[in-house]
Amino acid sequence: MPTGSGKSLCYQLPAIVGEHLTLVVSPLIALMRDQVTQLRALGIEAGSLNSSNDADEFKRVMDAVRSRRMRLLYAAPERLSQPGTIAMLRDAGAVTLAIDEAHCVSQWGHDFRPEYLTLGSLRESLGAKQTVAFTATADTATRADVAARLFPRPPELFVGGFDRPNLRLAMTPKDGGRKQVLAFVAEHKGDSGIVYCSSRARTEDFAAALVKDGVRSLPYHAGLPKEVRDANQDAFVKEDSVVMVATVAFGMGIDKPDVRFVCHADLPKNIESYYQEIGRAGRDGLPADTLTLYGLDDIRLRRSQIEEGQAPDEQKRVERQRLNALVSLCEAPRCRRQTLLAYFGETTSPCGNCDLCQQGVETFDGTVDAQKLMSAMRRTGERFGTEHVLNIVMGTATDAIKQYRHDALPTFGVGANRSRNEWRSILRQIYAAGLVSLDVAGYGRWTITGAGAELLGGRARIDLRADLLVPKEKKARRTASSAPDASDADAELLDRLKQLRRSLASAAGVPAYVVFPDRTLIEMATHRPRNLDQLSAIHGVGQAKLARYGQAFLQALME
Repeated sequence: MPTGSGKSLCYQLPAIVGEHLTLVVSPLIALMRDQVTQLRALGIEAGSLNSSNDADEFKRVMDAVRSRRMRLLYAAPERLSQPGTIAMLRDAGAVTLAIDEAHCVSQWGHDFRPEYLTLGSLRESLGAKQTVAFTATADTATRADVAARLFPRPPELFVGGFDRPNLRLAMTPKDGGRKQVLAFVAEHKGDSGIVYCSSRARTEDFAAALVKDGVRSLPYHAGLPKEVRDANQDAFVKEDSVVMVATVAFGMGIDKPDVRFVCHADLPKNIESYYQEIGRAGRDGLPADTLTLYGLDDIRLRRSQIEEGQAPDEQKRVERQRLNALVSLCEAPRCRRQTLLAYFGETTSPCGNCDLCQQGVETFDGTVDAQKLMSAMRRTGERFGTEHVLNIVMGTATDAIKQYRHDALPTFGVGANRSRNEWRSILRQIYAAGLVSLDVAGYGRWTITGAGAELLGGRARIDLRADLLVPKEKKARRTASSAPDASDADAELLDRLKQLRRSLASAAGVPAYVVFPDRTLIEMATHRPRNLDQLSAIHGVGQAKLARYGQAFLQALME
């Protein structure tokens, strides 16, 4: 099921209604901590077994488990391997074993964790009556592998769909990447968001640039001291209007529903990683924005990482396919959501909520242009990289061109009618279409594939994108049909309610969204309830929160 669609509810609600213990296996302490905080704020007995617990918290958890008051106990798989833990949980009447982020079980999954391989035997030792496993990101190969590793016989399988209609999808070639990122973040002033970078150095560079631009921005990567990472993560989760600039080390354990945008300053690792990372935006169902920047250097880096990795050949083959699918999504000539969902085996009509639907995309017969590029490759022995090939086609007589006498080739200058950026786009597209191959193990030389030879020989054709050369007027962004629109709310009142939320959350030591999510505040500022009965009709205001926060928010509304 997609991120934010209710996977956690599938094991939380039965534990509460049935008044039994459910053991939840989770990969990250941050994820456990957030879930426990939210459940306890709702008056539900929950806890976790992890190394960050102090003595008082450990005693509270153990007392609740032994007295059978505990409803949801979170633990990492390595914690469960400690002597006596499983026996204790069995004695405490653990009825259900729930495995979160289940793609971690699979070697095909994008975030494989070896310690998850023990869960099959753990399931047997626990003797739970039911085992359930959940993920937002698993293609057919990953789902089959998870089922085989966790269950003694084929389990009941539910695929709830991959579409997140509230996310706007956009991808664009890099053209001064830092300026593009700064401009995108500037469009989201006051919002919480994530900017992903491919390296630690770029993470700190972009964070500093955003700070200089007046944005409250924090870096996050594995090279920072743990106390700095923890402090930055807590600030992002608990405060409004913080932009985290991070490597992919950040995000998997973050359950922050009001992230309004995700920007990839560099191409993600593969299509599954892309899907999971953009899924960290808009978990509250409200409109959220995504932007991915990409270039040939990104593609080359990702291919190098696959080829130089230690994975078996079969796994490398799968990873190549996943990267190819992502490159194809970048250069797609049609609705991005259609292309993305097609990878996961789903079909949909044009979404109206991606850059291609909103701005339109112009295609043209690119056969001759593709032949020009491949002719330059063929006539130079398929031994040269991107810039050299482009210099031949554009007629740029560099020292290297003169040295090899490539300015005498019939292909020299045949593409002078196009700009270098246009030729880069065409090269990316024929690469995505499988007409040419990039030798990542060597010096980035281009070679022609069998399909490319067919086109070069005039036995095939290709349609290419004009890459938005004629920008069209943007259409209004589509939003989730059930989500309220912040533009309908009183902006001054909404800001006042957010200040109150921040104050209450700070006093309680919890993230702001644990008090109330953005959607609740937007509905308050739109409908202006005048008493507790009217306030209880607002989305997200249950009896526990009405009793705890109702009077404070009514007072703010009256003022």
